[in-house]
This record gives sequence, structure tokens and C-alpha cells, in this order.
Amino acid sequence: MDTAEEFETHRPRLFSLAYRMLGSAAEAEDTVQDAYLRWHGAEPGQVAAPGPWLAKVVTNLCLNRLTSARAQREEYPGPWLPEPVRTEAGVLGPMETAEQRDAVSFAVLTMMERLSAPERAAVVLRDAFDYSHRDIAGVLDCSEANARQLYRRAKQHLADGRPRFTTSREQDGELLARFLAAAAEGAMAQLEQLLADQAVVWSDGGGKVSAARRPVVGRNNVARFLVGLSSRWASGVQIGFAEANGVPVVVGWEDGELTALVALELGEGGITGIRLVRNPDKLAFLATQLRELSQNA
Repeated sequence: MDTAEEFETHRPRLFSLAYRMLGSAAEAEDTVQDAYLRWHGAEPGQVAAPGPWLAKVVTNLCLNRLTSARAQREEYPGPWLPEPVRTEAGVLGPMETAEQRDAVSFAVLTMMERLSAPERAAVVLRDAFDYSHRDIAGVLDCSEANARQLYRRAKQHLADGRPRFTTSREQDGELLARFLAAAAEGAMAQLEQLLADQAVVWSDGGGKVSAARRPVVGRNNVARFLVGLSSRWASGVQIGFAEANGVPVVVGWEDGELTALVALELGEGGITGIRLVRNPDKLAFLATQLRELSQNA
């Protein structure tokens, strides 16, 4: 096996690592490609254990990217949401358990923005890749005690930001179908029955398409927003279903282009969150995945 072939055996795992840290499929692909260039240019004998060596390279590249990304995201026009990725094909690893699906959910990846870059690395390496605190310390060039503290702090931030509420894929799919039917009919009363009292809609248009620049909060406000959105989608939009970031989602196509994704979050009292991705740059990766799926069907 030559070096290029060997690298390809590691690519899926490296992409999953980079995506979980960055929340962007496009940036994750670029990061993995940068890692390949470093791999290709490494001196003979420099890489004793390819897997750990590449994971450290990718982690450090992500840390560098996160430093510049933080300033950019602070100036982002409107809510920032992660770039959706189709997960049913195992692109981000196994998605069999609720914990595995939750780790790549829109909610968790958005909350990762609250963490420092080293905290992100610690929690991703520990939870998704089963690294020991000693291994994490080796990747981050810190003491084992510091690695343990980074992980503990990251988990606390994530726990504080989101109450635990576990659902099955079947429950998620059923809720999504009911939600879509009510929205398509413009049925305010039915929508309000599905929504929690303090439900929130986050819309990410990236300043490139029309989208709410601030979160829409409250059952009645959210229901009205959804009815208005549904009336605009009534003509010219082809609605479909997919799985992205561990949950069933609604996707909207216009003239063969993916133009919207809707993901729901369920909590006490009904639907607590709705993530609406409309930024065309963020939909490009998922669109490619879905087209490939359709061609191979």
C-alpha cells in the first residue's frame, strides 16, 4: 500500500474529527486535504503510528482554523448554524445510539461555539474517538491534569446549555411528519399544539438569502412565522425528507437546487427548537450527498 492509499483509509475518521470540531463540512474537507499534504511531505520514519499522527495534525489544523473562525462568526449576519451533513451513511461514524446522534446534532454543534478551541478538541477526542486523558494531553501538548480539566469544563458548559431529552428516530420522524403536515396546511392551532411555550426558530441565511436575522421566540410567534414561511414555499418548492446530523430533516428543492433544511428539537412540552438552514454555501455539501444517494438508488 502506497502512502496515498494508506491516507485514504484514514480519511473518513479524519473528516469526522474535523467536522465535529469545526461544524463545517467544507472546512473539514480543506483541513483533511491540508493534513494529506503534510503526510505526503513527511520525512521517512517521521510517522511511526499513522492514525495518532494524523489525528494530531488534523486537531492542530482545526485549532488554528478556530482561532480565525471565532472573529468571523462574531460578525456573522444573523444566527450561525452548523453545516448539515447526511449521517445515515456513516460519514460521521456510527449513529446507532441516542448519544452518538446527539453529539453531532445542530444543538450540540452550535453550543460547541461556547467552548474554547482546546475544550472542543478535548471533548471530541474523548467522546467520539475514545481517547484517554493522557492521549488528549499528547495531542494538545499539555499535562494530563490539564487535559482532564479541559474535558470536564467542556462537558459542564454543554450540560448547562441544554437539558437532556432523549428521543428515538421513530419519534423524531413521526413528529417531523406531523409538523410538516400542519405547516403545509397553515394550521396555526395544530402548530401551536406541537410547539413548546418558549419554542425558538433560528434561521441561517448567511446574509445571502432572506432569513430572520434574530431568533423567533414564543409559541405564537413561531407558529405565525412558520405559516408565513409555508405560504412562500407553497409553489415552486419540492419537499423531501433526509437524515442529517443524526435526525430526520425536511429539505426543500427549487429548480434542482437545495435551498432549505429544517431540523426539529424536541423537549419538555413539545418542539423546543427549529433550525432552518438557508445559506446556499452551507447546503452545498449535503446537496452533493443527496444527489449521489439518488444516483446510486
